[in-house]
Amino acid sequence: MKGFRDFLMRGNLVELAVAVIIGTAFAAVVKAFTAMITDIIGKFGGVPDFSDTSVGGISVGAFITALLTFVLTAAVVYWLVVIPYNRVSARLKKEQDQAESAPAVTSEDLLTEIRDLMRSQAAGSPTPGQVPDQR
Repeated sequence: MKGFRDFLMRGNLVELAVAVIIGTAFAAVVKAFTAMITDIIGKFGGVPDFSDTSVGGISVGAFITALLTFVLTAAVVYWLVVIPYNRVSARLKKEQDQAESAPAVTSEDLLTEIRDLMRSQAAGSPTPGQVPDQR
């Protein structure tokens, strides 16, 4: 049971479940929007219900509606998800590259600095931030 619980609590599975739920709700919005667009197209074409349109006895209205739904969904996903995601990813990658290119302070550097401070204190010279004696 522990393995099954770990599987269910894995981050990817939860993210996938959220994506499916949001995708289903989004599909309903796109379907309603597509129906509105096809109604407008149908009215300009003189056909009150665009989905029942046929050409030469072949029903093409359902196909055109599905095609329009696909194109609208792809456009919305591209403009509202892909482009912002790519911009954020590029910005984060740039920040990460800058952080990685900065030289890391090693323990040897810190020890050298401590040694130099101790030598300067032992020699009687002021440490950084310390006011020298004015005798």
